[in-house]
Amino acid sequence: MKIAFIGLGNMGLPMAQNLARAGFAVAGFDLAAGQMDALAAVGGERADSAAAAVAGSDVVITMLPASRHVESTYLGEGGVLDYAAPGTLFIDCSTIAPDAARKVEAAAAARGFAMIDAPVSGGTGGAQAGTLTFMVGGAAADLDRARPLLEKMGRNIFHAGGSGAGQTVKVCNNMLLGILMAGTAEALRLGMANGMAPTVLSEIMAKSSGRNWVLEVYNPCPGVMDSAPSSRGYRGGFGVDLMLKDLGLAVENALSVGASVPVGALVRNLYDLHSKAGNGGLDFGSIFNLLGANSNSNAHA
Repeated sequence: MKIAFIGLGNMGLPMAQNLARAGFAVAGFDLAAGQMDALAAVGGERADSAAAAVAGSDVVITMLPASRHVESTYLGEGGVLDYAAPGTLFIDCSTIAPDAARKVEAAAAARGFAMIDAPVSGGTGGAQAGTLTFMVGGAAADLDRARPLLEKMGRNIFHAGGSGAGQTVKVCNNMLLGILMAGTAEALRLGMANGMAPTVLSEIMAKSSGRNWVLEVYNPCPGVMDSAPSSRGYRGGFGVDLMLKDLGLAVENALSVGASVPVGALVRNLYDLHSKAGNGGLDFGSIFNLLGANSNSNAHA
């Protein structure tokens, strides 16, 4: 089986590498040549263009930053649909608007192709370890075709419903994640301002009713959790601008369906301020810095 993988960023590269290590023939394309070199180092192939990667492939996987990138890759002049072989399965793992996912799927279906939206959760650590969660929208039969590949990249695979349903779940999940990150950072800052050590706070709250994924896996306070981006200068991980984009998708979707997301909208505004202050490329846990720069000085050792 030949696989084209378009978009080798912080998430896409380790996902593609896991497929190559599993023995699949993976041709990767990214605008950053170094990312393609990293794929080639584990047995993948470099493609000169997205079109070259797609030509002759059985499956095409895309992992791109936003709706506009997905739409231009699939629907733009000379898009990948123009170069795909009959019977190709398309899997879009990007996080985009549900309406955009349905638009692209409809265009693929009109050309006789099968397509599913399969956004992921689990962060860069999950991508590297092959333990991602996939939230899949599309036909069950198309998910069955994709499952052998998804199982090499993830541990949990959920069929959310028809086209766009995977993106709907992802938008809801990432809105909640942004809220949890901001709330956790705020709680830690409050305790630290009262002289509490963040390690003690985190340990107690992680075993109490405030328990959440951020406390357990992705602590935003530097030095509390060695594996978290906060302990390496908020480098790597999931960027502020990507979280801002996802929170914007949630707010836009809520407006389109008449739902109320006041807390999500507030957190989106916080991330907007944080991004505009020049922090867009940092991990989203750096919202901790926006909520009080001097709390560490009051913490007990």
